[in-house]
Amino acid sequence: SSGINAECPLRPGLEFLSTREIYKSNSLMKSKYQLLQNTNMVDFTIDVFHGLHPDEEPPEALHQKRNEVVKQLTLLQERSSQVIEMFSRKDVAEVVEKHRDSQQLWDFLSETHKFDRERLDDVFHYGKFMYDVGNYAIASTNLDFYRNLAPADSKYYSSAQWGKLASEILQQNWDEAMEELERLKDNISAALHLTYSEVLVQRAWLIHWGLFVYFNHPQGRDSIIDVFLHQKPYLNAVQTMCPHILRYITTAVVISKRRRDGIKELIKVLQQESYKDPITEFVESLYVNFDFDEAQAKLKECKTVIENDFFIVGCLDEFTENARLIISEIFCRIHQRIEIDMLADNLNMEPAEAEKWVVNMIRLAHLDAKIDSKNGYVVMGGTSVPVYQKLIDKTKDLHLKANSCCQKIDKKLTLGI
Repeated sequence: SSGINAECPLRPGLEFLSTREIYKSNSLMKSKYQLLQNTNMVDFTIDVFHGLHPDEEPPEALHQKRNEVVKQLTLLQERSSQVIEMFSRKDVAEVVEKHRDSQQLWDFLSETHKFDRERLDDVFHYGKFMYDVGNYAIASTNLDFYRNLAPADSKYYSSAQWGKLASEILQQNWDEAMEELERLKDNISAALHLTYSEVLVQRAWLIHWGLFVYFNHPQGRDSIIDVFLHQKPYLNAVQTMCPHILRYITTAVVISKRRRDGIKELIKVLQQESYKDPITEFVESLYVNFDFDEAQAKLKECKTVIENDFFIVGCLDEFTENARLIISEIFCRIHQRIEIDMLADNLNMEPAEAEKWVVNMIRLAHLDAKIDSKNGYVVMGGTSVPVYQKLIDKTKDLHLKANSCCQKIDKKLTLGI
């Protein structure tokens, strides 16, 4: 196949799981060995085999494959070296710098240096081979070179694009990977030769590969909301092909400083979908059910989920902090007067810590509230508000309180009280 091996980026996930003691180490080692079968990382495969079978010799097929890989590498290096040598020449380098248009550059190379499609394909094959042996820096350079010269309808163009993205991800070059995601996104939208189903699959692939980038790039979390939630083609792909991605969209919304921009749309989507996990249920328990006991229970479950999820494990503290902020904010909007001790119980905090927390929350959420430290209360609504704003706020409060009352009544009916 001319396609890039999409399994390579799965290796970091397996390494992560091996530290979590969720699965048996032998089972993970078998998965890693199976994964490596489709690559040219033969020495690594042999090492994993020794880990699985310390007292056995690796299969002869692995040694034969290693010899074949070395021969193929030598051949590809010889063929691609001619191209590399040509581009190291000063006159060619000047033309490459001058002609950003791939067709003009191609015309120059083919007329002046007899550069043909076969030699260009050699560059792709060398790049793909280096990717398969785990040399992602060289793979990235060659695949980028091929992509910049080849027409968009070339046989290996799509594979070069995905290979370039994968190479940057595996090198943890997040800025470059973000640029590649944007480029791929544009190319998918412009691919008129693809059927609707093929475009849907391409977008689903981009969504999954995007998780590597978005949860590591400084602006990545907001990009998840902007692309996966607010862009209809990608939201459609999530709902049709991969609803489990709602976990990551929900996480991004909870920890985003722009949470208000995404929460309404997110709730609408969550209520349409059957997919559930503690993270999505935490948001629904607050914004749909107004059930603070359920929210607190789900928040504890969220900790376990996040700690064992490769993509969002780094967001645990941020998620917990923002989740508590959401609980406090909604709780304060529903009630006119709140006991700090009761709020502390909801947040799993000491009263003194909870009081500091509430002060910070009031400031961040711009709530109209003040602290009565003497009596241990948070008192809502202490300043004069325009009449029209009072009407809006009271309407909101009625909606929140009505839902809260309904939940309490349902609970009592269920318990037979």
